[in-house]
Amino acid sequence: MARDARGGAVAGRKSAVQLAALAAAGVFTLIGVLGFIPGITTGYDEMNFAGHHSEAKLLGLFQVSILHNILHLGFGLLGLLMARSVAGARIFLAGGGALYLGLWLYGFVINRESAANFIPLNDAVNWLHLVLGFGMLALGLLLSNQLGTGSRLDTPFDRP
Repeated sequence: MARDARGGAVAGRKSAVQLAALAAAGVFTLIGVLGFIPGITTGYDEMNFAGHHSEAKLLGLFQVSILHNILHLGFGLLGLLMARSVAGARIFLAGGGALYLGLWLYGFVINRESAANFIPLNDAVNWLHLVLGFGMLALGLLLSNQLGTGSRLDTPFDRP
């Protein structure tokens, strides 16, 4: 990120964490839209609103439903809004990563044939949630430079 002479951020420039959040949010938004396009989503005519009975698969691999696609769209649009600030971008990436790790764990422990599998989750979706969770969490935490921390990490609070 570009800095001025005092070390502050140059107005109008996005930080690395904001760019990462914008990219992730753009991918989620795109995935949400693609889930509604026949051909890209196989078994489109067998898509249910929710539940494990939906036979529609994005790219022929990832089981989706109408609710699943709406959640991707909403998450992506939320990320686009949150990426407008450094703090929002960090929260979107780190919080979203934690959420996706929770979804991976949920998909790992539930009975996939039960009503609890309302998203729906298959093996491909579950492993993707694991990768997304670790990736987003890492980006949200590792791209945290001095911006928005309140003070330099190596400067004690009791000094001017």
